[in-house]
Amino acid sequence: MLAYLPGFAPWIVAGVLSSFDWRWGAIGGLVTGLLMMLNDRRRGVGFDALVLEISTLAYFVVIGAVSVARPDSSLADHTDVISFVWLAATAWGSLVVRSPFTLGIAKRQTPREYWDMPEFVQVNNYITSAWGAGFTFIAVSLAIANAVDAPAWVGITAHVVGLVAPAVFTKVYPARAQARLMALAQAPEQTQPSVRAVQ
Repeated sequence: MLAYLPGFAPWIVAGVLSSFDWRWGAIGGLVTGLLMMLNDRRRGVGFDALVLEISTLAYFVVIGAVSVARPDSSLADHTDVISFVWLAATAWGSLVVRSPFTLGIAKRQTPREYWDMPEFVQVNNYITSAWGAGFTFIAVSLAIANAVDAPAWVGITAHVVGLVAPAVFTKVYPARAQARLMALAQAPEQTQPSVRAVQ
């Protein structure tokens, strides 16, 4: 599960700096994302494993351009919703093109011989769906909370639920899937090796 956390670092940095000025948030997120991507590329990480990172950079380029060109834009008051809409679109979009964004992260920790196994891909489809659902939940919750001027705790709760739930799923589901595959592999009629699911 910890393997997924670095990908969200630019968003965390942006969230902190945006409390001072949304321009600083966009620039901070962009710089953090660039540095992380450059580091990954130096380590030989392929672009197919950087779906989230590429999407993140695209977001901060767009938001950064708007924030610098029109610092008084009304979008400044809605970046919380927009950011999670973008993340949700990234997750669901990666599923549509059959390249779940968690797949690239999982490949960094899993032997190459398992990459093309249907079970390995299926596990990541479910994990990506969980994150997509979490991002969507947060985006919708924040949009409603902002529309009705709900107290701050509503937005905080939405963040906690929308992020903790997929994080727990990411931790629990692969282990259970691996256990099922190991049981199948140990059956006399099965010769297929088990897949090392990534957490």
